[in-house]
Amino acid sequence: MTSQHIIAATDLNFETEVLQSDVPVLVDFMATWCGPCRTIAPVIEELASEYQGRAKFAKVDIDASPAIAQRYGIRGVPTLYVFKDGEMVAQLVGAAPKPSIVSLLQRAL
Repeated sequence: MTSQHIIAATDLNFETEVLQSDVPVLVDFMATWCGPCRTIAPVIEELASEYQGRAKFAKVDIDASPAIAQRYGIRGVPTLYVFKDGEMVAQLVGAAPKPSIVSLLQRAL
């Protein structure tokens, strides 16, 4: 699920890893059973490598961390949120192409 550039955000570490981050964080709300989530995973991985140091990337498995999914009203996956200074500043629902995800991330940089 995660890699060297993507952290696993959970109900336990979301506050620290995402909301208290000193750089913008793109959060991929996903599920292991979700086909579109697997489709965009390589794109997220690529962006995490490209934006290393300028932004942080996290994945939230909605089945493993239901409290976060409920807190942010996640109704479908994949859903991408960008957080900056503890606030959600941009969102995108569905498996989007790389340029759309880059555009989403650029709003917070």
